[in-house]
Amino acid sequence: MDTPRRFLLFFIFCMAQALVLNRIQLFNCATPMLYVYFVIMLPRNYPRWGALLWGFALGLIVDIFSNTPGVGAASMTLVGFLQPFLIELFLPRDAEENIKSSGKSLGLGHFFSLSAILTFIFCLMFFLLEAFTFSDLDFTLLRAASSALLTLLMILALEGVRN
Repeated sequence: MDTPRRFLLFFIFCMAQALVLNRIQLFNCATPMLYVYFVIMLPRNYPRWGALLWGFALGLIVDIFSNTPGVGAASMTLVGFLQPFLIELFLPRDAEENIKSSGKSLGLGHFFSLSAILTFIFCLMFFLLEAFTFSDLDFTLLRAASSALLTLLMILALEGVRN
């Protein structure tokens, strides 16, 4: 994926999250956080500093529009840090160097596992930082799990359209 296309996707994910998805709350618990998909899609050989920078920038922009100061930026930076390491766990040994992270290239099972892990880590970090307390930990974990599940369903739907 070239840089202009990546900037276009960056803009689309920012606007979709800030203008549409942040207003969705199922049962006052689950909120889709689709912008994590941007970092999940980064290819294998993408520089680690680039994944961190994209994740931080996307999280910061969404934070500005969502009034969640630093929560999205910190969570997306963590996902940007973990993505290059986790993608290596799900790649076949003989995979080419510039393989893209998708259901077609990794296989649907491996892509689902990678997406589920990164999405749950993102949502858990996001809601723990947002609550900033362990007093209502059960509700925070419920919000993280339900939001991760909803986000994962949306990622798989987009992945089906993408391939």
